[in-house]
Amino acid sequence: MTAVELIFGIVLLLFSIGIVVVVLLQEGHQKNMGTITGGADTFLSRNKARSVDAFLERWTKVIAIGFFVLVIVMNAIMFFMEI
Repeated sequence: MTAVELIFGIVLLLFSIGIVVVVLLQEGHQKNMGTITGGADTFLSRNKARSVDAFLERWTKVIAIGFFVLVIVMNAIMFFMEI
């Protein structure tokens, strides 16, 4: 195992742990489905763009895109290093 493979493996492991943690921290979207009124209009529902859920949603997208780009780059580098 070369140093490049080891570094890519460690970074890939950190990205995967990051995705799992960020996804598990998010709340479900069905939390107010049981109310008679169809869901309460709360402060957080009106200011969703500034809430913790929006922050976690944004970081889920960033980490997932980073993860996929890293996997594609890693596979390309490993493929061309063998030739």
